[in-house]
Amino acid sequence: MVISGAGTEAGTAVLLAAAPAGKGRLVDAASVLPALATVAPGTLTGTSTATVIELADPLDPQTVLTRIRAAATTAGPLFLYIAGQLQLDHKQNLFHLALARTSPATLRYTSLPWHWLTGELKLRRPGTTTVVVDLVADAEAWRQVTTEGIGLGHGTRLYGRVVPAPPRRKVLTPAYLAACAAIWRSGLRPTLPHLHEQATSRSTTPEALFLSVDPAPGPPPPAPAGTTRPASTDRLGGPGATGGPAEPAASSGSARSASAGRARSQGPTTRPADHGTSAAPDAPAAPALPAGYTSTSAAPATPPPAARPVRRAPAKSNRPLAWGPAEPKPAPPENRPAGEADPHPAILAAAREGRHAEAASIASTWESGALRTYGPGSAQAIHWLEVRADLARLAEDAARSCELWMAAAQARLARGEATDDKDVEAGVDRAHHQWEQLDDPARARSLAPALTALRRAVPGRKDGALQAIQRRI
Repeated sequence: MVISGAGTEAGTAVLLAAAPAGKGRLVDAASVLPALATVAPGTLTGTSTATVIELADPLDPQTVLTRIRAAATTAGPLFLYIAGQLQLDHKQNLFHLALARTSPATLRYTSLPWHWLTGELKLRRPGTTTVVVDLVADAEAWRQVTTEGIGLGHGTRLYGRVVPAPPRRKVLTPAYLAACAAIWRSGLRPTLPHLHEQATSRSTTPEALFLSVDPAPGPPPPAPAGTTRPASTDRLGGPGATGGPAEPAASSGSARSASAGRARSQGPTTRPADHGTSAAPDAPAAPALPAGYTSTSAAPATPPPAARPVRRAPAKSNRPLAWGPAEPKPAPPENRPAGEADPHPAILAAAREGRHAEAASIASTWESGALRTYGPGSAQAIHWLEVRADLARLAEDAARSCELWMAAAQARLARGEATDDKDVEAGVDRAHHQWEQLDDPARARSLAPALTALRRAVPGRKDGALQAIQRRI
């Protein structure tokens, strides 16, 4: 492979092949690793020397995250080659990369959330990161990929292929990555765009999306102008908040392109446009594909609607509460570097539009920056932890929101804040409220000990909170 300007630095290549071990396996992801292993490390990264990290059918998402995080801290070019199975969390509407122990019932806890990967890569210098994917998407993930893509953020190159799930009892192979390996083993060293073209010609299927997104290095697009403060009661912004996020006045999707590179282009059609005849008023338009995406499938007879279905609010629990959600508190003092645009408006806009992975990715990036700049336990780091907790609430992931609110409260106590401090009490109240929303008794029981310990330390200003936990468990 030839990559301009990258030959003098040591590179890092991560080979990640993952898929469920049971009946839910759609692709034999690890089958491509022997072919990639025969390729010289420097060829995988376009550098004279390189380090290769191989992850074959990993079990634990935290282990995968740790390895990717370590690789992302390197200064030289980073290449991630990912073969696997992309699935969609029904509740959160988020992409996950299935791992060996993943099943439909445990997807959220045993797979790698795609926004974790996005968050780590966004910390790197633009233009130094390339992701090459060969993914099989389940039915729901495929529908979302074909309308929104799987963007990895500004400054990250993305090449590869996504195909829909095969018929039942059939398992696919990573033909795109296998084609790349075959090209390299033949002695050819094409540039990335040419390698993509050749691999595409060797791995075309009746229905597939081929990705070729190569953004130019540089600063991310500016935040959308013309924003107004919403009347909100969540942690991301409330009445009287001085630093909370703003919601765009128009739902133009500018935050979508700012954070995930999802500029739209006209999708494919089955016949050339007739400029002399106007389309019928009720003729459905072909669905738009994200920029850099090419489909090998014909336009469907009845294309899916462009708009995402309206998400219904979860049903309210009939269980009596000993307390209610904490009142919104003012946002913390300004904690971003001078000259940086306020990220809260883009985060809130993404969450309100159902793009929870994008919102979580932006927040995760800012939290990582706060940890590095101000350190663990700092007010800035805790602020972003609380933002992530509220994003989980907006994504209707009560368990994750509860965990994050408890972590935020514990962090405040660890830095010396009093048990009756309003921020500490608000964090515990929110964690308790989210715990009450859990419909899974096993999950509620698993979180109960930590919540009980917090409630003993921070009883709150309303009676009966600790007794409510004990009654339920």
